[in-house]
Amino acid sequence: MESKISALANCADEELVQRAQANDDAAFAELMRRTSPASLKLAVSILRDVHEAEDQVQTSYMNAWRHVAQFHQDAKFSTWISRIVVNQCLMRLRKLRTLSFVSLVDDGPDGETREVQLTDHRQSPEASLAGKELRQVLKQEIQRLPPLMRSVVLLRDVEQLSTAEVAERLGLTPAAVKSRLLRARVELRTRLEKYRARSEWAAHTA
Repeated sequence: MESKISALANCADEELVQRAQANDDAAFAELMRRTSPASLKLAVSILRDVHEAEDQVQTSYMNAWRHVAQFHQDAKFSTWISRIVVNQCLMRLRKLRTLSFVSLVDDGPDGETREVQLTDHRQSPEASLAGKELRQVLKQEIQRLPPLMRSVVLLRDVEQLSTAEVAERLGLTPAAVKSRLLRARVELRTRLEKYRARSEWAAHTA
């Protein structure tokens, strides 16, 4: 048994996938060993809870094992399992309705990652909110984004992956990723402006 495990450790992912598709559970276990650290990190970044993340990663791998025969290797196994983990975590989020949010980031023209302030020529609604209050509002509003936009935001802005990495994990083009991010940020800005308007009205009538 130990010799088989040692041999599998030297196999390429593509060969392990082929073996797993032939019902070799040891080959799939080796794929799990190679990808589970990244899968857990991704799940934690979405769920913000290690125990929840561990449960959802385990469920994701169970689903992957059941459907590994359907994987045609048109992408890397790591990309395929990442998509499964993201979808599983998003389904869990819809039940938990909890999310921690960090600063939005975007790719600059030079390709470097930088923080986005969601500003325009007027004062940004975020600028009028205290840091903790802003995070709470963003936390609430991002939960209400459509799942397709939310998954991009989670990977790009929470996990802080590059646009290219998000595109690869979700099976989208970079242009589609940027389009969904733009729509999500416009929607967030609109909701924050409404929140500011309500807050100012409440302050004047208090």
